[in-house]
Amino acid sequence: MTKRPRTSIDKAVVNVWHREVGQLSTRKFAHRMAASEDLVLRLDIYRKLEKHRGCVNAVSFNLYGDILVSGSDDRRVILWDWEMGRIRLLFHSGHDNNVFQAMIMPYTDDRSIVTCAADGQVRHAQVLERGQVETSLLAKHDGRVHKLAIEPGSPHIFYSCGEDGVVQHFDLRTGTATELFTCHSLNNGRKNFMPNINLNAIAIDPRNPNFFAVAGLDEYARLYDVRKYNLDVSTGFGQPADCFCPSHLIGDVRVGITGLAFSDQSELVVSYKNELIYLFSKDMGLGPNGVQNSPVSVNGHDHSATSSPLKMGGGDEQVGPQVYKGHINCDTVKGVGFFGPRCEYVVSGSDCGRIFIWKKKGGELIRVMEGDEDVVNCIESHPYNSVLASSGIESDIKIWTPKAIERATLPTNIERVQQPRHKYHFFGFHDFDGSDDDYSCDDVFDDDDNDDDDDGDDDGDDDDDDTDNDDDDHNCDDDNGYDIASYGASDDDGDLGNDFDYAFSLFR
Repeated sequence: MTKRPRTSIDKAVVNVWHREVGQLSTRKFAHRMAASEDLVLRLDIYRKLEKHRGCVNAVSFNLYGDILVSGSDDRRVILWDWEMGRIRLLFHSGHDNNVFQAMIMPYTDDRSIVTCAADGQVRHAQVLERGQVETSLLAKHDGRVHKLAIEPGSPHIFYSCGEDGVVQHFDLRTGTATELFTCHSLNNGRKNFMPNINLNAIAIDPRNPNFFAVAGLDEYARLYDVRKYNLDVSTGFGQPADCFCPSHLIGDVRVGITGLAFSDQSELVVSYKNELIYLFSKDMGLGPNGVQNSPVSVNGHDHSATSSPLKMGGGDEQVGPQVYKGHINCDTVKGVGFFGPRCEYVVSGSDCGRIFIWKKKGGELIRVMEGDEDVVNCIESHPYNSVLASSGIESDIKIWTPKAIERATLPTNIERVQQPRHKYHFFGFHDFDGSDDDYSCDDVFDDDDNDDDDDGDDDGDDDDDDTDNDDDDHNCDDDNGYDIASYGASDDDGDLGNDFDYAFSLFR
């Protein structure tokens, strides 16, 4: 007699019984429950956070997960009590263009926030007493800066990468920025050769913070060891310690990388433009020159035919990168990440406006969720709970928790689901001159609104009503009654900003 396959409900009952009889610790029980596929299938919108006045390009939880920070095209940064849906702090970032990343430094009582933006600036915001916020310029790239990476557990150290190909190291104790290197092309027969690689993504290995990876407008994710850098003699540090790329993409001029992330097992997940998502273990590297020593292939170049890791021929059995397919990544700069207490799932947004969730092991697509009317760019996992935050072209942030009564099923018309709803060119992968000519917002904003202010927010009030003109603390009363920092917080040149010309300067 064949045994009935055990379902997730069966496993949950067994785990509860093991916990009750002392065979399973409370910690392990919590981890198993948080990683349960049943919870993933019950994810539903818990709350929408609405206050931004443009695309939300950045969402990030603080160390403890009780605060979510967001950045937007409106150049404002907001700290949210996401569970209650309340604004804890709102301030103008000091940037002259769209905010692409905002992160809270750990162990700073949520008073130290770093940001980067389309103006190339990397800035530091400090929350003072009585809600005052001071922002200062730390460094500037020659081009847009999409991502920052904070050294795990450090309240002082973080990195930036920009479209100028430069990687910078910051120490907030001294307020200084150190230019580590410029990322150069490996030039392995690639057409349209570029001497420097425009960088879109950077991530630090949580198990060994000495290693960080960067990626951008070519096919390679490059791994670096910061210990090789010498403040006095930095020659040679620009060469990576290792490179990662599926074999069939080497030399492919159509692809680039928009996002990458490390798991807690030092695995590297990489999202390719015009392609798929791949998961690399640290032994899959091609070496510092990106030269493949042994033939790793994904189904003989037909990468769309499988989503399982494939074994290589030869003496020692190895596997190629795990493949995750189903989403669309063609136009905007999309992130990719992990979900679950031990990174059991891979998550990504898509040009079709959905959120895709795969099992990390095996690459099975198990969940597709409606995340945005247009495009989902950002997916952020809670540091220890089964909670997701997502954002995209719409001006809100969606919080997802496993609150649905019924388990979700995959759409039957998955091919139709994959169709993009609009065409965007916010981030030109072949705009090598650094201009903003490829930016477009025709499908995003409706110029026919008749709101009272120039922020695109039809709220029936003027911007002037948001401030109380209190020069002592630069605070203001939000229209929801929250006490928030002034839009005109002091910046590095001592001016009081309050310069909201909501023409969304990205689209100039």
